[in-house]
Amino acid sequence: MGATRQTAELHLRINRSRIHFLKFILEAYDGLAILSVVEPRHGLVLIRFAPESRREITDLLTSLAVDGSLK
Repeated sequence: MGATRQTAELHLRINRSRIHFLKFILEAYDGLAILSVVEPRHGLVLIRFAPESRREITDLLTSLAVDGSLK
C-alpha cells in the first residue's frame, strides 16, 4: 500500500456564472487543483490541492479576483 497523500481545501463563493471559467483555468494548470461545485445556485465551490501548491493557488486566485474574472 502506498502512502496517503494529504490535500488542502479551499472553500470559495464566486459569481455562479464564472464557475465554468474557474474550472477551465484550473484545468489549464495540469494537476494543480481539482474544483468541485458544492452549490451552483450560490456559487459555492471547493478547490482541493496539494499543500505545497498553496502559494501558487493563492497567487492565481488573487490575480483572478483583482482583475475581476470571478465577479
